[in-house]
Amino acid sequence: MSEARDDDAAPKKMGDPRRKAVMALLARSDTERLANAWEALSNKPAFRTLRAPETGLVMMRGRAGGGGRPFNLGEATVTRAVVTIESGETGYSYALGRDRKKALYAALFDALWQTEKHRDEVERGLIAPLAEDLEAADATARAETAATKVDFFTMVRGED
Repeated sequence: MSEARDDDAAPKKMGDPRRKAVMALLARSDTERLANAWEALSNKPAFRTLRAPETGLVMMRGRAGGGGRPFNLGEATVTRAVVTIESGETGYSYALGRDRKKALYAALFDALWQTEKHRDEVERGLIAPLAEDLEAADATARAETAATKVDFFTMVRGED
């Protein structure tokens, strides 16, 4: 009997770092891109909504200096959804804002990504291009921020 390696198994657990990364990318995507990717799928599975998209609030916490004591920073609006597809996989999504369609599509793609049948198509058609675009946007933002950096220095007058 051969042992299945963890990285070969379908990532169904929420603790899988690959799945977490995919879910984070889906949460940062926009609705139009998710809708277009759904329409472009060659073989859309039937699905059932377990938790219809619903909007609520979450408390955001922060730390002063990144290492201080945690404090309540404020509330943020979040929309979540849960679906199951015909092969049995359950997809979850949590996205900032009130966009219910985005939450539904993100949950569908989370479920599809968990299946061997759809994972490659989802990776090629949505996840990889989305990751590249978001990385490019982040690099642009970092460059714009770096351009505004001011280096302060002290000049010594030479009088002792």
